[in-house]
Parts: sequence; C-alpha cells; structure tokens
Amino acid sequence: MKIVFFGPPGSGKGTQAKLISEKLNILHISTGDILRNKSNYSDSLSIELQETMSSGNLVSDDMLNKIIAEKINSEECKKGYILDGFPRTLPQSEFLLKFLEQNKMSLDIIFDFKIDFRIVQERIMERSKLEKRSDDSIDVIKVRLDKYIQETYPVSQVFANSFVDKYKIIDASKQILEIQKELMKILKKVEN
Repeated sequence: MKIVFFGPPGSGKGTQAKLISEKLNILHISTGDILRNKSNYSDSLSIELQETMSSGNLVSDDMLNKIIAEKINSEECKKGYILDGFPRTLPQSEFLLKFLEQNKMSLDIIFDFKIDFRIVQERIMERSKLEKRSDDSIDVIKVRLDKYIQETYPVSQVFANSFVDKYKIIDASKQILEIQKELMKILKKVEN
C-alpha cells in the first residue's frame, strides 16, 4: 500500500501516519522526523537545517527529493509506505510523479486532512508544551501555516485533479480514534 498524506502542520497527519503504518506494517516516511533527526548532528548541513527549521522555513527541494527517492527505492518500502510531509512544493510534486512513473510505481491512495487553522494553532501550542519542540512557537506556526497555504495546498490540488478516484478528504477536527477508523475503512476498500 503506497499512501500520501496532505494537510497543514498540526492536522494530525503524522499521528495517523504512525498508527496506520503500524497497522499495515509499512514504513512511515516523515520528512519532519528525518530532518529533525538529521538536525541533531553538527556538520554544516545539519546546522543549516537547524536554522531553516527553527525559523519555520522549509528545506530545499533538491535535498528532500534525494532523501525521499532513496527511501522509496529501499528494501524497507517494498511492501508500501506512507509519505507524510512530502511533496510540499510543486517542484517536489513534479519530481515525485516523474520518479514514480520512471520506476513504474504507483500510489494507492491520497488522504488530505482538512482542519480549521485556529484548531491547528491550539493543537500545536499544546504539543509544544509536551514535546518542547523549537519549531512550535506561535510565530513559527504562523510562518508554517502561511507556507502551507502558499506552497503545499496547491500541491494537494494537483493530486486531487490527477488522482480523482484515489484522493480522499479527511475531516481532521475529529478525534484520533474516529479518524483512524475512517482511514482504515477507506483502506480496506482500496485493498479489495
């Protein structure tokens, strides 16, 4: 099962990706986790990553494209994967679609998590208190939501138009368990 999750930061897509990947026994490819892990190192690229992420800006397309292509082609993705946080820009989207076509791969389903941004801000501030993440201040949240509207929302619309039958909108304001049940119900139909 090859799945893409779209949605603004704080919409719960990362939480759902973890839950669903465990249920389906497929890899959860979270660009956020990959980048946060990389930013723990102290080489020049990691320092640049730390500065970029803590200001709320996004990492370059070239860097992410290489990371994702390597992951998708890896042995651990043979059974499937969930892309969480990629693609975020139109160039990343073009890269992914071309990469999948060149490698004769396809996507099974695309989920787009929709939620009111006020709820997102509340969720992220709560998460910030619990996890003490440097990328979760109110100013950074506003930058990330603006970036989402400008850069990622148009990408989700490309996928909505390109994968009409495989594109599903999810109400992300619901409780975690409700969303998980809805996702699993849709995935069961896709598998059959």
